Amino acid sequence: MLHSPPASGSRLDLVHRIGAAVLGAGLCLFGILGFVDRLKFLAVHGKVVLGLASNGLLSTISVIVGAVLIGAALRGGRVSSTITVFVGVLFLLSGILNLAVLDTKFNLLAFRLSNVVFSIVAGMLLLFLGSYGRFSGGLSADNPYYQSRHRGDRGAGPADHPHDEEEDRLVAAELAVAAGHATPLQELLVREDAQRRANEAHRRAWELYESSQTRDNGAKRIP
Repeated sequence: MLHSPPASGSRLDLVHRIGAAVLGAGLCLFGILGFVDRLKFLAVHGKVVLGLASNGLLSTISVIVGAVLIGAALRGGRVSSTITVFVGVLFLLSGILNLAVLDTKFNLLAFRLSNVVFSIVAGMLLLFLGSYGRFSGGLSADNPYYQSRHRGDRGAGPADHPHDEEEDRLVAAELAVAAGHATPLQELLVREDAQRRANEAHRRAWELYESSQTRDNGAKRIP
């Protein structure tokens, strides 16, 4: 009897991809509005765009980072998660570093206090979205990140039934691949199983060939 594929992986992919896409689109909009306003590239005291101060350099960085987030969302959930966490760390560092250079000639991004607050809040939000369902200690067994970390683990006791669990995961992965919404881990499981079956078929064919050769040689020796 076939089992339905686990929904945990697809839900996590959706959260990571939507989070990256929405925040990326917001950054692109902020940067494009800055270009439309023809902001000076390195103005220390920038103009207000969407409630935040900006200059040409900050607009350029916003568009680039936004495009990276949108590209990650198009690539997949795992890529979105990784990129979102990385960008979140950069936002937090940006908020802290630019807080130290406010009202100085080194304020190259034309930051104001509102920008610092936004950068820190956005960084925390990005970290939360990127790490959601990935780095928690209480991940469920059908979580793709949990499965990836425990791929080499096998139950030691008879109650664990590692074969049955592995078979269930494989069936679910094959169904997800057929339906077109498989996670990278599920696609890898299906490819590995196909390769394993091909190797077994090759081994059996070779054993049959050797067995037939042995029988033929033995028959030739009989007077």
